[in-house]
Amino acid sequence: MLTEQIQGTIIRTADFVFSPFDWGRVAEPVGPMMGAHKVTLLVVEVAPGKTWRLGWALEEENVAVIFDGSGHGDVTAHRTEVSRGSALHSPTGKTLELEAGPDGLTAYVWRTRLEGGEPTGSNPRLDNELWNEETQLHGFAGTGEVKADERTAVMNFLFWPGSGSARLCLHCGIQDPGQTFNVHQHPDGEEAFIAFEGNGQMYLIDRWHDVSPGDVLFAAPGVPHGTRNPDDSEARFATCGGPTPFDPVLYARANVSAEVK
Repeated sequence: MLTEQIQGTIIRTADFVFSPFDWGRVAEPVGPMMGAHKVTLLVVEVAPGKTWRLGWALEEENVAVIFDGSGHGDVTAHRTEVSRGSALHSPTGKTLELEAGPDGLTAYVWRTRLEGGEPTGSNPRLDNELWNEETQLHGFAGTGEVKADERTAVMNFLFWPGSGSARLCLHCGIQDPGQTFNVHQHPDGEEAFIAFEGNGQMYLIDRWHDVSPGDVLFAAPGVPHGTRNPDDSEARFATCGGPTPFDPVLYARANVSAEVK
């Protein structure tokens, strides 16, 4: 039975519940059992030399980020080497496979079911890196729920309408010490993102929470959330994820088109 959608929660890595398989194990920190209706987030741990396969996704769109380890990723016939920070986009109608190298591989995988009528990218990008600075959002002041910090973080757009994504998106927020990606909300989108690198803080509903690499934030539509790197930090804090479906407001703030290409 599906639960009623919650406003939001932070799921710690210590609270992930894994199920074992012959290729490794998988957890689902965000999904229908916790009330998420638009996005599912998996944590996939692939044993050395093994392969995790997601079959033909005829009504889905999927994105994967390599959190640890290395190996190869396949989006149908598109094969590429992957390591920490690599990202893959599997458009609807494609398969997704992750083959672990000798040290194994851990990935976070976002999945969404298409509702029908979404525009289809003509030549969607299938691989990227979190640190790709080609398209960025600077100076984001949030949406007014909390007073904005003027020391704003930068957000990289990795998979988004401009790269051919129909519904999912993948953004990477880079927060140097003292920087904030200001508190905001998405009227229609469920937000699922992770702390990827460094220790920092995530805002959810009405307060800031300390987080560590691998921790997950989930926010229902309309729920305020944000990220920041405290002044006393000595290292950058990076997060990745995004709202489902993508929020055109973010692209308008970056002065880029939200049209699916």
